[in-house]
Amino acid sequence: MTTWADYKNNVRETNPEIGKDIDEVEAISKIVGAMIERRHDLELSQRELADMCGIPHSSVARIESGSSTPNLRTLLKIFRELGLNLVAEPAVGSSPNDVSL
Repeated sequence: MTTWADYKNNVRETNPEIGKDIDEVEAISKIVGAMIERRHDLELSQRELADMCGIPHSSVARIESGSSTPNLRTLLKIFRELGLNLVAEPAVGSSPNDVSL
C-alpha cells in the first residue's frame, strides 16, 4: 500500500512543480486548520470573528472553506484576534537561505 508521503515523494521526483503545488496546498491547509480550530476553541462564530477583525463574514467563510486564500494582511488580522502567532522557520532539509511558513 502506498502512503500519502510515498505518493508525494514520487510526485516530487517525477514532477517537481506539482510537488511544490502539493506543498503549498498542505501549508495553507495547516494555517487555515489552525485558524478554524482556534475559532472553535474560543467558541466564536465566523461572523463574530469577522466583526472582531473588521472584515466581511463572507471572507472568513471563503477562507475556511478553501475557496479563497487570504492575503497576508487579512491572515495577520485573523491570527491577532485569535491569539495565534504566524511563525517562519526553516523547512526540514532546506538550505540556510530558505524560509518556509
